[in-house]
Formats: sequence, structure tokens, C-alpha cells
Amino acid sequence: MPDFALEIASGAGAGRIVIGIDEAGRGPWAGPVTAAAAWLAPERLTPAFRAGLDDSKQLARASREAIFEDMQALASTEDPPLVFAVAEASVAEIDRLNILQASLLAMARAAAALARRPDAALVDGRQAPQLACPVTTVVGGDGKCLTIAAASIAAKVTRDRVMARLAEAHPGYGWETNAGYGTAAHRDALRRLGVTPHHRRSFRPIREILDG
Repeated sequence: MPDFALEIASGAGAGRIVIGIDEAGRGPWAGPVTAAAAWLAPERLTPAFRAGLDDSKQLARASREAIFEDMQALASTEDPPLVFAVAEASVAEIDRLNILQASLLAMARAAAALARRPDAALVDGRQAPQLACPVTTVVGGDGKCLTIAAASIAAKVTRDRVMARLAEAHPGYGWETNAGYGTAAHRDALRRLGVTPHHRRSFRPIREILDG
């Protein structure tokens, strides 16, 4: 389970703002890549809420949604014990930059939008976005750091909701359940319905369909 050890090692709790950053949606064939940045004061959070923070991939969808609703409520209080910001990079940016660079761009945008100016950042993965503060990458960080876990939930839930809205405009691809990932049903729908403006043309399965 994630804890606050790496945040403390980076100076959190000593007058320094240490944030966590994570992304969602690097692998799907369709839709934007989404990132979130989060700051929290764990001593002001309930034990139950802290215990619920985990790698978003380890949580059931209903649990992620419930935690995200709690995050929104906490962030809206007068003296919030948790704040977060979400940003994305578009399909056009993914195709122009490549998915890695687009993911890093979304992370940088999320950090810039956060209502806390960070002194340091902990980022899930091996690659660091360009920020105005020192960055430490943490492999598997969403399962180790509370701030990254909170960011992972915010990014995942937000992106799932985006894909559900896109599914209403483009029915048949199953985005409301597969979130744009390359499932068998998604591949079959591409053959039947074709490529939409929300598909990532730089991804091989989509490029192969377009090339005939």
C-alpha cells in the first residue's frame, strides 16, 4: 500500500510542497492521454480515506469513482487537505509528438494547473516531464506514494469519463467499457465502422487499417 515516506524524504511536512503526478491512457488506440497532479496533507485526512488511496489499476471502477468524488469534496473545502489538477494531451498532439512526449506534456500541464506551486515532484514511471521544480521518477509510484496514488485515481476516472462521453457520440466501439483500448470488440468495430477522428493514427493498428 502507498505511504508518505518518499514525500517526506523529498521535504514534505517541512514547509515544502511535494506533489505526485501520474497519467492514464498511454496504451489505448483512441482518445487523449490524461494526467493529474496532486498534493495532500495526510495528517488531515481520515484513516479510511488514506487507506482507500492506491494504484488506480488495483481498484474496482466503483471504488475509484467513490474515492474521486471524495477527492473533489475535500479539494473544495475552505482549507483543503488535498488539491489536484487534471490535464490532457490531445489525439493530434499524440500523433504529432508520439505518445511518450504527449504523456509528459499532459503531466507538465497538470502540474502547472495545480493550485500549489510545487517545490518537488514525484512522478510515476521512468521518464520525467519538464517542470520548474526538481523531479524524482518512481517506478510503480502509484502503489508506493500517496500523492501519486491520488493523481492516478484522478487521471484514470477523468479519462474514463471522457471516453464514456465520446462513446455516446461514436457508439459501437465500446469506449464506455474499454476506454479506447484495443480489445477484440474495438478491433471488430474498426473493421465495421471505420476510423474516427478520435483514433490515434500514429498507432500501428490504426495506421494499418488506414493504409488498407
